[in-house]
Amino acid sequence: MTIGGWLATRTPPPPPLLAARLEEALAPALGRDVAHVEDASLAAAEAILHQLLSTPDAGRDRALDLLAADALVTYAFEAASDEPDAIAARADGAMARLARLAAERRA
Repeated sequence: MTIGGWLATRTPPPPPLLAARLEEALAPALGRDVAHVEDASLAAAEAILHQLLSTPDAGRDRALDLLAADALVTYAFEAASDEPDAIAARADGAMARLARLAAERRA
């Protein structure tokens, strides 16, 4: 199964606008094997957040991007839940990746 196929099986499905934004964010990875969904989802969320943090005047008009980043992180952890023994380490890694964005913005 591909990442795109996996995304299409999520229930409940996201609202159409959010689904389109998720597909856009994951576009480079949609054809990859589902084994990469966790990393691809985190990377896509990270890219969206980087863009938001780099836009000083980002406002409510970017709410869809923030919802997409949240959904992508949720999907990453949904995929990671298949290996519960590794979830703590994966959570630490994800938090470090996302926290780095805030640190870069402050610098």
